[in-house]
Amino acid sequence: MKNYIIIIFLLIFSQLKAQDTVNNIMTLSEYLGYVKNYHPIVKQANLVINNSEAKLLKARGAFDPKIEVDFDKKLFKEKEYYNQLNGAFKIPTWYGVEFKANFEQNDGVFLNPENNVPLDGLYSAGVSVSLARNLLINKRMASLKQAKFFLNQAKEDQQILVNTILYEASLTYFNWLKTFNEKLVYDSFLNNARIRFEGTKRAFQEGEKPAIDTLEAGITLNSRKLNLEKARIKLVKSSLELSNYLWLNENTPIELRENIIPDLNTINKIDGTFNIALFNNENFEIDNHPKIRSLEFKIKSLDVNRRLKLNNLLPKIDVQYNFLSPNGDQINSFNTNNYKAGVNFSMPLFIRKERGDLKLAKIKLQDKKLENETAKVVITNKINAIQQELDSYVIQNDFTFRIVRDYDVLLKAEERKFFLGESSLFLVNYREEKFIDSKLKAISLENSYFKAKASLFKEAVISIN
Repeated sequence: MKNYIIIIFLLIFSQLKAQDTVNNIMTLSEYLGYVKNYHPIVKQANLVINNSEAKLLKARGAFDPKIEVDFDKKLFKEKEYYNQLNGAFKIPTWYGVEFKANFEQNDGVFLNPENNVPLDGLYSAGVSVSLARNLLINKRMASLKQAKFFLNQAKEDQQILVNTILYEASLTYFNWLKTFNEKLVYDSFLNNARIRFEGTKRAFQEGEKPAIDTLEAGITLNSRKLNLEKARIKLVKSSLELSNYLWLNENTPIELRENIIPDLNTINKIDGTFNIALFNNENFEIDNHPKIRSLEFKIKSLDVNRRLKLNNLLPKIDVQYNFLSPNGDQINSFNTNNYKAGVNFSMPLFIRKERGDLKLAKIKLQDKKLENETAKVVITNKINAIQQELDSYVIQNDFTFRIVRDYDVLLKAEERKFFLGESSLFLVNYREEKFIDSKLKAISLENSYFKAKASLFKEAVISIN
């Protein structure tokens, strides 16, 4: 009987090895490659950069040269009251300076005298300057600077979003691997229970075992079938959850086929997949972390806003000077004898609105700086905690391996004693239950180890190819 059991186990092992050659293995690296290249949520994360690029383009538009044409005409009771044409070309610059060229042609019976110009029109060329407020910084300058910071911030945020998606996807893969390993365990022990039941039944028929042993063996067999069915359903659910992340392109989701299995050697490849082997906690620079860099760009943007609000405390002094000439094609005709100039001054007496805006800008800036300092501490502590957790899992795995190995020895010894008539079926089932429980705990520990690796990948925002 002992030799018969050994032969059965060898057949089961060879069948599992043959199954590996038939099934297609999908590694963690291949799976994450599908997610990174085709999943719509990853594509959606890339829209963050597209959105920031559009905002930068919009901000640059404030410095585009502008052409303006105004035409007014009034005709009433066959009288031409006025006919006014005003065309301008403006070039805004980085500081509060704007260059302007203008052409004006007006006529009419009731034309306002100040609008009288030569018959061929009047040309003007000049400049307008803000001498106090809006000289060194103004709204369009601030918007452009903030748009550039926002673009850099979006690039950091995009990397964080992609890593978060890959992290969540990797958790589904680890759960799929866990349920697959659990099913393998129940598969193998179902065969053990079936063989033991048939052996006990035959021994009862030959008068070597009591009927109660047959009943107990049958209960164990049905329990193994029940556990296997539960494990199968868990595997089906985890496979469907995994399929949520599998796409061929943006519009074609795919479903995992039954002949595709996880990589049972994931534990030896996970560091290479997540590029954790390149991560050194001692040389880790918290200032280079994407989250911190994103906050730094946000702080710079808020500082630009603070400077703008501070500039608004200054009085508004706008000066313009335009040379006038009836001959626009002759540059030397523009001189200081003919000109149009003006000064515009305004300033609130208490500047309470401006002082309130500045105070709010300072509060927002200080709040973001405090958030930045807090984030540095939180990220550093999280990474240190994960590193210690991984070190602990290595120690726990060593203990778990010994426990599984020792329970295996106990089970085999108890089975030998049982078939020699020196033990009971109850003790064999007890040893087997302990052995199964230890293997399931080992699988669960491995899953926790994988999750910790994924957490390190997420918190450190490590890039993968």
